[in-house]
Amino acid sequence: MSISLNPNHEQFVLSKIETGKYANVDEVIAAAFQLLEEKEQEYAFWLKDTREKVEVGLQEIERGEVLDTEIVIDQLKDKLRQKRSTQI
Repeated sequence: MSISLNPNHEQFVLSKIETGKYANVDEVIAAAFQLLEEKEQEYAFWLKDTREKVEVGLQEIERGEVLDTEIVIDQLKDKLRQKRSTQI
């Protein structure tokens, strides 16, 4: 397989080789693919976790296990006021 890089990417690869961290183009490309694979795995884990949390939240809503946002905001404001009054 032959790959063509745009001038910016080519310069980036060459600069990585010049640092001495990589011996050749293949090593730079292999490292890039490894990072891409790790990033995609992290995203897949995040997506699965988020979907599970949303499902749990939807089930809680269906069971009526919800909080009134005005009550929650008032409670947070009270905590903030208490925190500020103890710092003075």
